[in-house]
Amino acid sequence: MKKAARRKNMLATGLTVYLRTPIADDCDEFIRLTQASVRLYQNLASAITTQKQFAEYIKQCSKSDFEGLLVCRKKDHVILGSINLSQISRGGFKSAYLGYQIGAPFAGQGFMTEALRLVLNYAFKHMKLHRLEANIQPGNNPSIALVRRAGFTKEGYSRKYLKISGQ
Repeated sequence: MKKAARRKNMLATGLTVYLRTPIADDCDEFIRLTQASVRLYQNLASAITTQKQFAEYIKQCSKSDFEGLLVCRKKDHVILGSINLSQISRGGFKSAYLGYQIGAPFAGQGFMTEALRLVLNYAFKHMKLHRLEANIQPGNNPSIALVRRAGFTKEGYSRKYLKISGQ
């Protein structure tokens, strides 16, 4: 995809990363990233690893209760990961669930910390949400540390709440 087309989809920008909406042309790059990250995501996230799954993701992004965002590096427009706002509720209770993943080659470098701050600003100021909820498995210490850096607080523990990769 040309740089101008990627900039057209840009929703928020920081010092080193920006957020943009995914498009069909992102399929191959995104799949390469997630396939390279399967071990990192094991038991934590269901990775999109096929063209069919990516097409379903693009379709889901067009729904009013879902916002899919790609995290891209500013200097070369490489896709680093993704952030999703799902089950978006509007009306009196403006909320969404927050999900995210960083590609294994980019983990631990601060990209997702910056991207999460961007998405919080986007969600609360642009989308006018009141609440974002990040549901994290108790043993996922890097993710817990990430949301703490962003200002989230732990509100509870829900047994058997979420199934990932069939478990």
